[in-house]
Amino acid sequence: MPADITWEEPFCGEGANCFRLGTDPHGNAYIAIAGREDEPLTDTREALRTLIQDIKAGKADHLL
Repeated sequence: MPADITWEEPFCGEGANCFRLGTDPHGNAYIAIAGREDEPLTDTREALRTLIQDIKAGKADHLL
């Protein structure tokens, strides 16, 4: 895992786990549970952006 990931502030669902988004200088995107940034999932920035937008829009509340 790259050591140069820039993490955003955690996003927390109502009474649920918090997660963080990050990017590296090569344009790769990461998502991790807050506090477990050493074990991120990776995907394209567009795929992660779509996932997060859907979660924030309430389309995937059960994931949090």
